[in-house]
Amino acid sequence: MREWQPTSATIPRRELQGDRLMHTIGIRREDKDQWEARVPLTPDHVGRLITSHSLQIALQPSRLRVFPADDYERVGARIDDDLSACDIVLAVKEIPRDLFLPGKTYVFFSHTIKGQPYNMAMLRRLMELECQLIDYERITDERFRRLIFFSRFAGLAGAIDSLWALGRRLDWEGLTPNPFSALSPTYRYATLASALKAVEDAGLRLAADGLPEELCPFVIGITGYGNVSRGAQEVIDALGARHVSPADLDDLVAAEPERHAAYKAVFAEEDLVARRDGGAFVLDDYYQHPDLYGGRFEARLPQLAVLINCIYWDTPYPRLVTRGAARRLFAGAARPRLRVIGDLSCDIEGSIELTVKETHIDNPVYVYEPATDTISDGVAGPGPVVLAVGNLPCELSREASEAFSTALLPLVPALAAADLTRSFADVELPPELRRATILHRGAFTPSYAYMERFV
Repeated sequence: MREWQPTSATIPRRELQGDRLMHTIGIRREDKDQWEARVPLTPDHVGRLITSHSLQIALQPSRLRVFPADDYERVGARIDDDLSACDIVLAVKEIPRDLFLPGKTYVFFSHTIKGQPYNMAMLRRLMELECQLIDYERITDERFRRLIFFSRFAGLAGAIDSLWALGRRLDWEGLTPNPFSALSPTYRYATLASALKAVEDAGLRLAADGLPEELCPFVIGITGYGNVSRGAQEVIDALGARHVSPADLDDLVAAEPERHAAYKAVFAEEDLVARRDGGAFVLDDYYQHPDLYGGRFEARLPQLAVLINCIYWDTPYPRLVTRGAARRLFAGAARPRLRVIGDLSCDIEGSIELTVKETHIDNPVYVYEPATDTISDGVAGPGPVVLAVGNLPCELSREASEAFSTALLPLVPALAAADLTRSFADVELPPELRRATILHRGAFTPSYAYMERFV
């Protein structure tokens, strides 16, 4: 690892508060794309940190940030393009590796814990410069439940956008009645409340006018039950959907179709996979031995009009929707019920193998053609419409930032007070932050030693 010597530019500038040294904090501008307006800390919370904890906080200017610079300056923050004097830098998305400075502490969503190849050069640079890396994704309680996240807002935006995509698809097919035709993408609504009101209105139209017979019974399947799923369920509940268990779908589909109702089916692990030897499903066994299990979700695809995928997925686990399953579903003469797949997890060729590219907020959908394994942007074509936007919470940047900042705020004073020059064993960090520290002085902490093989 390359040696470096501190200079006047890299020596931390800290203030003494009582008998503790307080770090200065910088908030980086987000520049990954034109939609990234989120912030880790809101002006109100920055003001509290300055007033109650005497912290020095600087922000880079940004034309994208959902809160204007004036709001931060009014509460005592400094707007400064140069954050080199800050010991701790907070961001939301990944930071370009040429912007890292020696010995600093960086807090952001690093997308490195699965060895993501596209971020390994960034991780190596942090190691070379002997930096600290703290990842929001790993800030958890003692039961390893995430505490700081945007995922609820991914679920909210993704479900609204999936219903909008359904409306556009039905328009293209010329199917009526279409209660979703008046919906807009989430980002076009001024507030979350106004977006949910539009969904409620669509639900009223559905109840009054009904749905095309081809979609009925109209079942929206949601995979998973975490924060993304909960956000998606809020939207589908606003539509007025009735809950149906996956086990009851066969009876629902066999009965006389109800054209004035929507149904919501939430799928847990036991609904998605089964042991290959026919044995009983045991959740811990599945997580420890995924190779013993195979997917069984394909049988549910003909029963769904919309699929909203919200599960965390990694390579040892069975996929939910494979190319082969899509090919078989769409091979018949009659068009299947499935119109839209909202892949909110957005793992490329992951649990939804039809997710072959990440889409963007202003061009969010494409049609996957199972027979030719090709895609075309938009909603026109015989295959399912796929929504695979990678930064869905940006459509609700203000509300998402407010919730995120509320969760992060209690941890900032302790981070600012920690002496990170000490050995990791001796650093006084709250356990939530300790669990999230991937690198300390450029080395993997014990919980992340497995990542050595990635770099």
